[in-house]
Amino acid sequence: MIIQKSYTKQFITLSFVMVLVLLVSISLGSVAIPIDEIIAVLLGNNSSKSSWDLIILQFRLPKAITAILVGSGLSIAGLLMQTLFRNPLAGPFVLGISSGASLGVAILILGAGIFGGVLTAISFSSWGLAIASSLGAAMVLLAVLITAHKVRNTMSILIIGLMFGTVTSAIISVFTFFSDAEKIQQFVFWGFGSLGNLSWNEVLVFFIIYLISILTLLKVIKPLNTFLLGENYAKSLGINITKNRNIILIITSLLTGVTTAFAGPIAFIGLAVPHITKLVFKTSDHKILLPAVAILGAIILLICDIVAQLPTSEFTLPINAVTSLIGAPVVIWLLVRKKKIYV
Repeated sequence: MIIQKSYTKQFITLSFVMVLVLLVSISLGSVAIPIDEIIAVLLGNNSSKSSWDLIILQFRLPKAITAILVGSGLSIAGLLMQTLFRNPLAGPFVLGISSGASLGVAILILGAGIFGGVLTAISFSSWGLAIASSLGAAMVLLAVLITAHKVRNTMSILIIGLMFGTVTSAIISVFTFFSDAEKIQQFVFWGFGSLGNLSWNEVLVFFIIYLISILTLLKVIKPLNTFLLGENYAKSLGINITKNRNIILIITSLLTGVTTAFAGPIAFIGLAVPHITKLVFKTSDHKILLPAVAILGAIILLICDIVAQLPTSEFTLPINAVTSLIGAPVVIWLLVRKKKIYV
């Protein structure tokens, strides 16, 4: 992505802030670690305590990288949906992909309480929840793509995606009604979202899917700018509406699905970060917005993770609660102050 010279300072500043917030996030927790010790470990040296090396490399660094991938991925997905549907309230979850992922997890966790057997064994596997979530998301993605092939109206796809989400929520409610309290509690805890449960192998899988999505995204930057002015305008420029719309839907579904699979349903980020970015950069050019929302989304989720850790406490707040409590007032303040959204 080519970044215009006039925005170079903003991107340098955001990059510096992201590195700083990343180091602070790694330093905080039940065991406080000095930032200079963290830098030493990240540069390949040993810290003054061997236990710190283990904590940084095996627990906190994977968690921080997960926060970056989740924050940037959901922010990009949210921007794509708001552009495609030309709706400021659209987010990465409007297609029902997250609901499908939740349904997969519900079948695994709540179904284990109802049917037992193999589901119980799989639910305790480290990969069990991720696989179940991915299958649920893939199922809804397939349904959305089939619908998109038959329906030409983009807004109809938005409504149908919302209906898919409603249906999956209803099925989850049925499973919840017949499940025992322990399984319901486990499912509710998964719904809180979490950034700190991934191994390096899981982070690698997450990154590969994220990278594939970003590389595919490079092909549709020009169509994204034309979609802002309507499909008729895009057609007049020779843009293949159906092809590019399907690519955007697949990219959004991959980013949303893999995020939900590995971190649970994370609220607010995908909806609000694109608006914050437009208010800060004052542009609607996706060559600028896409890298900007990626960096800003990563920064905001890292900050939320810092707050969630409660540095003086051994407890960690649900990341979903923190993203909403911090994010919503910030967006309201920005909108009241600027009184304009760039679309």
